[in-house]
Amino acid sequence: MARTKRGVISKAKHKKVFKAVKGQYGRRKNTIRVARQAMEKAMQYAYRDRKAKKRDFRSLWIQRINAGVRTEGLTYSRFINGLAKSKIKLDRKVLAELAYNNPDVFKTIVKKVQSSLN
Repeated sequence: MARTKRGVISKAKHKKVFKAVKGQYGRRKNTIRVARQAMEKAMQYAYRDRKAKKRDFRSLWIQRINAGVRTEGLTYSRFINGLAKSKIKLDRKVLAELAYNNPDVFKTIVKKVQSSLN
């Protein structure tokens, strides 16, 4: 039976790992064992931080909405309650975008919400 050589396969696997850890310091970028550990850890961080990113952005949107609403004399929680009562279906991302880039449009929404609260 013929001998199986695996050099090509190993090289391809190593190349994939080295490409993933390119730019790291020390042996993490050029020694396969250390590079594989570094890659696995980096992937764990990436997975965790994809979830954290969603939380961070939602928090940012809430802060921007709150800042915009406070100038009109409301609180964030009362504003959200008023949105539900006035049946305005805009998510926090869009509201934050309006509060940040189009304050005049946001003020009209706040006025409608205030009228529905009273």
